[in-house]
Amino acid sequence: MSERAHKHRRRSGRRRMAAALTAALGLTGAALATDVMLRPAGAATAAVPAWPSATGTQAVSRTIAVSGTYDGSLKRFHGSGDLGGDGQEEDQDPVFELADGATLKNVVLGSPAADGVHCSGSCTLQNVWWEDVGEDAASFKGTSAGSVYTVYGGGARKASDKVFQFNGAGKLVITKFQVADFGKLVRSCGNCSTQYKRSIIVNDVDVTAPGKSLVGINTNYGDTAALRSVRIHGDSSKKIKPCIRYTGNDDGDEPTETGSGPDGTYCRYSASDLSYD
Repeated sequence: MSERAHKHRRRSGRRRMAAALTAALGLTGAALATDVMLRPAGAATAAVPAWPSATGTQAVSRTIAVSGTYDGSLKRFHGSGDLGGDGQEEDQDPVFELADGATLKNVVLGSPAADGVHCSGSCTLQNVWWEDVGEDAASFKGTSAGSVYTVYGGGARKASDKVFQFNGAGKLVITKFQVADFGKLVRSCGNCSTQYKRSIIVNDVDVTAPGKSLVGINTNYGDTAALRSVRIHGDSSKKIKPCIRYTGNDDGDEPTETGSGPDGTYCRYSASDLSYD
């Protein structure tokens, strides 16, 4: 093949990739979730995408309520005043609070980030980035079994505990996300006063050590977690646990860990769904 033909193919490939990305960022939350669940397992290891540069900075002293779609144009939002905390205290207010069916897109959350984002029902977080996770990056709180929470693109780092706190009912779908320097990627609430059956799908995700676990679920409430095409970087000794099973409760006690690893029922993945470099 000539050098000229080779360069032409590379330019065509870039155009196709750009077109595909543009189309993906225009999908609705339901379409994004469907796209994730139809993707095959076992994608090859790929380079971790670069983090975006913020286009500006905005201090937030009062929670921003979102219904419909809020496009932050990749501006950095950080808490101030009553939202100026960055510790692990429970019951902090969020920077963004999403109504049922709302979409938050193209947002960078800086430090301090308080309690990040709250979803009161089905929601879509599209291309949202947490530079330094406070209490949690996002909490999902819908009470309907039909609620779907979609995280598409974006990333989080510096989460000393949880990235995503799943307190409500329904399904959480995470795809094309990246996480680094974290405690847990997702935790199904182990001791909430009201408990639900929850399902979690983690697909096409980059994980960079250090970290403790990807998913924690409560088998006694019927939780499930499916892992597909997860790329783990910097953890050759495999210290990050992909899926931990617990017996949860509704009285506030610390939940009991009962096991980890794939079991075909609750933790649904196989060795081929994970890659290490």
